[in-house]
Amino acid sequence: MTDHIVGAIGWPIEHSLSPAMHNAAFAALGLTNWRYEKMAVPPDVLRHSLNEFRNHGLIGINVTIPHKRAVMPFVRCDAQARAVGAVNTIDFRTNIGTNTDVAGFMDDLTANGVAARGMRAIVLGAGGAARAAVYGLAQVGAHVAILNRSPENAIQLINEMGVNADLALLENLGDADLIVNATPVGMSPHVDASPLPDDAALSANVVLYDMIYRPARTRLMAQVEAAGGVAIGGLGMLARQGAAAFTLWTGVAAPVEVMLQAARAALAERS
Repeated sequence: MTDHIVGAIGWPIEHSLSPAMHNAAFAALGLTNWRYEKMAVPPDVLRHSLNEFRNHGLIGINVTIPHKRAVMPFVRCDAQARAVGAVNTIDFRTNIGTNTDVAGFMDDLTANGVAARGMRAIVLGAGGAARAAVYGLAQVGAHVAILNRSPENAIQLINEMGVNADLALLENLGDADLIVNATPVGMSPHVDASPLPDDAALSANVVLYDMIYRPARTRLMAQVEAAGGVAIGGLGMLARQGAAAFTLWTGVAAPVEVMLQAARAALAERS
């Protein structure tokens, strides 16, 4: 039986939980001729590597840091990838690049009972993850503002994406219904860091979505909970963006809970 190979590229890539998630999903559905691998690809050989993957019959790949924007000239970007300005999933059968981070984020908000329409949302950061959050929230009618260390980068994001979003200041945090941390601040091993100061004024009714999943509970999450708010970690987004890629490649509905449990187990092994 012919193997159907998919995988993830990044630099570095050793930390990826995606092989555990996808291979558990293949096993659960009896897709024994599918397998998922991780491949370390340095930036200087990115184009050559994409050609090699195509030539060797790979079905598709996930794309992670630092390649999400760099791969765009080498694939046919769909409308969502162009709007977000980043590709994280490629199907080599069509050479189409898309962005499943948006679906992963928005689907996990819904799974956690967060209805973003009409919410006053502040997104922390202006990188690729922030772009996915801003796009998804704007699409469902949230009132989006961006808080970034460099306001110029936030303005560039707004202008490039053409979304209806504003700049936010620290003093606006108390007015937010939803805060999204799309920065790496607080990620392991720097678990004592937070993108917000200790004295940040937070609403007791705020919901925080922290895209970080290592550690499972960040310092920022603890700050929000101490203020009376609700904090959600980012492992669900990882699983659900992976599920969207899984369905794209296989044509089969992904077993999201299987993927989520496999991600949790793999994360626990490494903790």
